[in-house]
Amino acid sequence: MSLFTLHAQDGAARAGLLATDHGTAQTPVFMAVGTQGTVKGVTPHQVHEAGIRVVLGNTYHLMVRPGADTVAHLGGLHAMARWAGPMLTDSGGFQVFSLSGTNRVSEQGCLFKNHLDGREEMLTPERSMEVQHKLGADIVMQLDDVPGLPAPPGREADTMRRSVRWLDRCRAALPPLSAQGRRQHLFGIVQGGLDLALRRESATELVRRDLPGYAIGGLSVGETKHEMQGVLQAVTPLLPPSQPRYLMGVGFPEDLLNAIACGVDMFDCVLPTRVARHSMVFTWSGRLRMRNASHTRSGLPLEPGCTCYTCRNFSRGYLRHLLMAEEILGMTLLTIHNLHFYAALTAGAREAIVAGRYAAFVAEHLPRVAGKGD
Repeated sequence: MSLFTLHAQDGAARAGLLATDHGTAQTPVFMAVGTQGTVKGVTPHQVHEAGIRVVLGNTYHLMVRPGADTVAHLGGLHAMARWAGPMLTDSGGFQVFSLSGTNRVSEQGCLFKNHLDGREEMLTPERSMEVQHKLGADIVMQLDDVPGLPAPPGREADTMRRSVRWLDRCRAALPPLSAQGRRQHLFGIVQGGLDLALRRESATELVRRDLPGYAIGGLSVGETKHEMQGVLQAVTPLLPPSQPRYLMGVGFPEDLLNAIACGVDMFDCVLPTRVARHSMVFTWSGRLRMRNASHTRSGLPLEPGCTCYTCRNFSRGYLRHLLMAEEILGMTLLTIHNLHFYAALTAGAREAIVAGRYAAFVAEHLPRVAGKGD
């Protein structure tokens, strides 16, 4: 059974189906980030009820706590976290470079200090695959070499080519089935910064390896939206139409709409859950800041017509009260709404693609979702 089936295309925008041993997900799809084996502030049931069908875990965090062997002993990440649907695990590379302070990269891997206790450890492509094998996610990511920003001259090229070499080691190290006996699909990651020639070289090298899927990494790190769009327009035409395309860590609603127009199928970002904990919600009419005094006595839901649990049951006034009182429930309810919004956004995009009207969908919604609401 193929991981991905393309159902419809409108221009470069695509609608398809991911099929894993833990179930299916229609694309375009937004995947909720559950770094430590949980989507912050919400239960697995609430995540599913919000419309999310794929959840992420992170190799680095789960490797250092509670440990891959412990997760495997508890039945793997699906069983431990009580998530029945598809899961993806990131390789841990980004966290090694962003959390460990000093680190030293060599061809072997990256020597880093564990951010919990300061112990020195080595993350290699082989170890990343070993940990992800034990975690048991349906989709696993190659370990890539992530440069610090701004990158010195030549570093982007060195990073990209080392990442290709590490991909080959990941392929050789990953067993055909997870520790729990399920299929695992290895994605390569297109790197190269904003250098389009390097991006094309990276994509070409990855495609030669005929992978189950392809990710585009190294974006949403300070570049302009125009620069991001330029990278996507250069890379996606080089990727096979029969495999899924995943834009890593990119998450504003307008970014998703523009990336879908370039042919991207999969997205993840901490944004909808993180901003909910800081009182911001996304709506089809723009962003709301729920601590604003204008919501104090409002009997309106966050979004009239929204079918999420939060909007079906609670007023803006009550939600603001919870936030001002620093009640955890307020953050949970805003998180539920934001996850529902992202699921509805990608579902709406899919419907428009199937109907052959994606350009009109973007023209109608992009200016509003990118703006400020009440």
